[in-house]
Amino acid sequence: MTATIRRFLNDYPAARWAALILIALMMFFAYMFVDVMSPLKSLIETERGWDSGVFGTYAASEYILNVCGFLIIAGIILDKMGIRFTGILSASLMVIGAGVKYIGISDWFQTTQMCAWLDSWWVAMPGSAKLAALGFMIFGCGCEMAGTTVSKAIAKWFKGKEMALAMGLEMAIARLGVFAVMWLSPAISSGFDGSVVAPLAFCTCLLLVGLINYIVFSVMDTRLDKQLAAAGEATTEKSPEDEFHVRDLGKIFSSKMFWLVALLCVLYYSAIFPFQRYAPNFLEVTLNVDANTASRLFSCFPILAMCLTPVLGIFLDHKGKGASMLMIGAVIMIACHLSFAFLLPVFPYKWFAVLLIVILGVSFSLVPAALWPSVPKIIDEKILGSAYCLIFWVQNIGLCLVPLLIGVVLNSTGGYLMPMLIFSSFGILAFILSLLLKVEDKKKGFGLEMPNIQEKEDAE
Repeated sequence: MTATIRRFLNDYPAARWAALILIALMMFFAYMFVDVMSPLKSLIETERGWDSGVFGTYAASEYILNVCGFLIIAGIILDKMGIRFTGILSASLMVIGAGVKYIGISDWFQTTQMCAWLDSWWVAMPGSAKLAALGFMIFGCGCEMAGTTVSKAIAKWFKGKEMALAMGLEMAIARLGVFAVMWLSPAISSGFDGSVVAPLAFCTCLLLVGLINYIVFSVMDTRLDKQLAAAGEATTEKSPEDEFHVRDLGKIFSSKMFWLVALLCVLYYSAIFPFQRYAPNFLEVTLNVDANTASRLFSCFPILAMCLTPVLGIFLDHKGKGASMLMIGAVIMIACHLSFAFLLPVFPYKWFAVLLIVILGVSFSLVPAALWPSVPKIIDEKILGSAYCLIFWVQNIGLCLVPLLIGVVLNSTGGYLMPMLIFSSFGILAFILSLLLKVEDKKKGFGLEMPNIQEKEDAE
């Protein structure tokens, strides 16, 4: 039986790239939902009585349950139950959370006794924001779990193949969601008489499509596992040595490379994703433009990232230099945020804002393209899912606290100078960690500077 299986499902380019498209589209819809409210900050404040502090708390809520330990549990679920069960679970949580958030924002909910009850305690935060934040918490659990699951799925389907390119393309497709929602959210809102509910409903429906996509991928993955088992390369029963144990988490926490990667990740992404939440409003205030124009200007952010990330993935697969790319990406981010702080207010031109936004997108290509394919090089495969989840857990601590910090700073200062300086300081610390990462890799030889494809695939 073993001799009859000469090629597996993931050896066929059409099959493995189709699998990638299915799971990447799920993340595309997830990224759309994450930022669907960003272009509507001014509108939600007017219609629902939110302020910058409330918006910051709402934005931070996506990560609260993850920070409280859910992502650690998610990693254990992923390594115990596999990518199929975990992926379907994460997609389902996103749909459930989106539904709760939709109810909280809806016009109907504002007239209910439950909303009045929610309004009655912690009066600084309206009832609509409380329920929306609860939904965003549930969604955030699913979204972050999905991110780690997708990374492990790609590592499985593209092992020994174009792994960095595949991860780069997945990130590029996902980021297209940011571009799309910055245009679609204001447009849908305007089409429904300035409604904040309509864009949310649209993105919730797309999350349902993403769940269906992952179910289809799971069918393909089941077939691949059967082929691997039949060929003797995988078995339905794992040996005690290969089985994941909770005590294996100690191997991750005791790894110096893990902490360098995790801290670099949290610092870098804390200067990107929280910035995305406030960027349309920042441009609206700094350039003195309306909300629609501001969101469309910022929609340029992922364009160059989408184009460059796959190219950088090809470069990493064949040439390497991952640690060096992390350093360059951090330097670009520092320069952009400092320019937002000091130059854009002095030269408030739309073309200059777009230029800075696009250049920041270059940084957003370099760092993730190099970061995520590096993790399998430093972590054992059987605990890879937990490692990804723990990195996301550390990252979520920053993503939870930074929007709260920015909201407080905005309310106290009334301007964006201090927030941009805070983002710049994160970039400086990220650069220092990327330098330490390169030094450690040179000492220990993890291969972060080496290409992912060491030898050509068989012609068969």
